[in-house]
Amino acid sequence: MLSPILTMLRRPILPTAALLILATAAIACATGYCNVEFDTDAGRPYRIGVMDSLTGAGATYGGTLWQAKQMAAAEINAAGGINGRMLELVAADSMCRAESAAAAYRRLTQDEGVKIILGASCSDAMLAAAPLAQADGVVMLSASATHPDIAQTGDYIFRTALNSRQVGIDTANTMWAAGVRNLATFTENTEYAMGLHRATAARFEELGGKVTEEDNFPSGLDDFKPLLEPLLADNPDALHIAPQSESSGGGSIRDARALGYDGPIYTEVVTMGSEALRIAGDAAGVTAVMVALSPFNAKAREVVANFHELHGHSSLSWFIAGGYDNVYLAAECLKQTGDDQDAAGFRDCLNAIVWSGAISESYGFDADGEIVGLSAVLVRPLPAAERTPENHGYRILGAAPSAP
Repeated sequence: MLSPILTMLRRPILPTAALLILATAAIACATGYCNVEFDTDAGRPYRIGVMDSLTGAGATYGGTLWQAKQMAAAEINAAGGINGRMLELVAADSMCRAESAAAAYRRLTQDEGVKIILGASCSDAMLAAAPLAQADGVVMLSASATHPDIAQTGDYIFRTALNSRQVGIDTANTMWAAGVRNLATFTENTEYAMGLHRATAARFEELGGKVTEEDNFPSGLDDFKPLLEPLLADNPDALHIAPQSESSGGGSIRDARALGYDGPIYTEVVTMGSEALRIAGDAAGVTAVMVALSPFNAKAREVVANFHELHGHSSLSWFIAGGYDNVYLAAECLKQTGDDQDAAGFRDCLNAIVWSGAISESYGFDADGEIVGLSAVLVRPLPAAERTPENHGYRILGAAPSAP
């Protein structure tokens, strides 16, 4: 069983700013580390920012990322901290929106004085905050923002998420190999979803395919049928859905099937969350192109199991592992620099690091701060009756094709 101090992380997430301060002695004793001797003269804790979508369209995975980061920080502090100093996470809600992200960034950097931020969750938020961070010399490390343009922001910006340009290429290759030649696309009107749509459509047309119908929809929509009906009227070979939220991903699949469309549907990671799959129903004929945790990675299995024990679910397991790994990457670089204000040293550490963690057993970063060592796989939802916390509601079919 996990400790009582860790179960405190079940409490509701604050919607604006939250401060996580983990008391050294309490954590040590509660987790069985009472025999660990802490350096009482080590000074203040290391303080780093967390900027996730605790509310808004990305709340399901933003909340999961935040909880996973809390779990990792609690483990680190229970084991004695970083060179004897505790790790403190200071969180601000980016709400999956550009304007909120800019405000959250200012709160973390100006009010709290942090120089290292784990986040943001969403591409809209990352695209707004990353240029500010680059100008200020603040490191941002995101576990989930995938928009292609993030890679061009600057040398203080990193991510452990696969660039959606690559996911789009892999998706188009997959569809073409399956015989799709005429495609309809349905895209949420956000930076992430539109970026994925553009990458997918560009590669599909490069292969010789034709996007016969396309439409986008606003966040917060409940009934997708009026927009989907004209898209599906000519019976395309396939439908590609790019959502921002689980509710819109699941709802789009549900309503496409309700209109009588029985062709293949292609989508991405958000639509494989448990809430999205619940809304979608059986989700037969759906294929997601996404990064997924290897079933052979023992660390991934351990992290997801511990998270499930804490929070009662393991949905969006990729985000669980990504948030967790980001904290341990931060701890390793803080161990090397010894200074949470040394953003340049932290940046240099990430540039040189080769890490084995929950998302992959060996990965690092290229010159653009892009993760090296990940690739997409094809995933298919299981029938509703067969979905369990252990299988996350889907099965992995194999690697996404690098060529059609």
